[in-house]
Amino acid sequence: MPIAVYVLGLSIFAQGTSELMLAGLLPELATDLHVTIPQAGLLISAFAIGMLVGAPVLAVVTLTWSRRTAGLVFLAIFALTHVVGALTSSYAVLLATRIVGAFVYSGFWSIAAVTVVALVPASSRARAMSIVTGGLTIATIVGLPLGTILGQHFGWQSAFWTVAGMCVLAMGGVFATLPADRTDPASAPRLADELRVFRNARLWLAFGTTVMVTATILVVFSYLAPLLTQATGLAPGAVPGVLALYGLGSFIGITIGGRFADALPFHTLFISIVGLIALSAVLALTATVPVAAIGVIALLGGFGFAANPALNARVFNLAGDAPRLATATNFSAFNVGITAGPWLGGLAIGAGAGYPALGWIAVGTGAAALATVLFAAFVPVSSPDPAGRGATGRSRRAG
Repeated sequence: MPIAVYVLGLSIFAQGTSELMLAGLLPELATDLHVTIPQAGLLISAFAIGMLVGAPVLAVVTLTWSRRTAGLVFLAIFALTHVVGALTSSYAVLLATRIVGAFVYSGFWSIAAVTVVALVPASSRARAMSIVTGGLTIATIVGLPLGTILGQHFGWQSAFWTVAGMCVLAMGGVFATLPADRTDPASAPRLADELRVFRNARLWLAFGTTVMVTATILVVFSYLAPLLTQATGLAPGAVPGVLALYGLGSFIGITIGGRFADALPFHTLFISIVGLIALSAVLALTATVPVAAIGVIALLGGFGFAANPALNARVFNLAGDAPRLATATNFSAFNVGITAGPWLGGLAIGAGAGYPALGWIAVGTGAAALATVLFAAFVPVSSPDPAGRGATGRSRRAG
């Protein structure tokens, strides 16, 4: 793999730490900002909303930008939002910084994906994306527990300062490894070609799978800290360790998923989603049993992240020669799920259903995800690709 792929993965680690760390900081944020835990959980949804809007918008805006310039701009703005967030005591201001930071974070994801597609052969795209996305899993292993420890001992602001510093370091890596190429207007991607891809109905089914798989993961993950302390009965000091186990499971899952997703995207998705459904049901039944709950949480990370390379591979395959806007839209789909998961969980908690009920909600969203995969696999859908060639064959392979 080109070194730029690994640099992009480390850059995602820096930013992904911010995306994930609030799951371990909800009690501290709620206390310090004088809001409820479900309200603090909306900071996670706000981040997802920023990514939801930013990915397709910035994909269009930066069609002719140098990838290095775009990456540096996005990282700089992301770091600045965390400086502002660390300095504020206002829930509203922090909410706004989360949205703005996520907006440019989604732009960086799009740049990373387009760079990967350009640097590696089609048969290695899912594996390369698993390396980039692996930065997010490393964030769950290292960044998330570190952010939780910093928040518990030095205040949640210290975690924000740490993220800002890591983003500055990531800017150095991006500057050194990404080419400062300027796109020739004559060969630049055309918006009309990018939009034509969306005629393929299988692509919309793939987006639906992304939404529901992500919601299944996030409905539980967003509330892991209070679930572990209030339902499972663990001490707050044990939470970082359990989150690290979740991250380790995620890293193993995405590594395995990346090995198989290019050749077997359907099989990878099917096994991952069935595993998520089964484990969510077990968590709902055993959330009050510490040993069982901890083991299930680690496995949830593995099965959840194993699906990620396949979710990306299907979109790459279906988009053909015009992947930029489709890839950006898939990132938006991820963030529809990230928004829906905490929202659904918050509704259940607010209604007094208790934290174990999160597992049953995940069973429902997981079943919906499985339905989209099966529908895409067995219902043939044909539409032309941007070059006018029939896409049915490629779509069947992608399904």
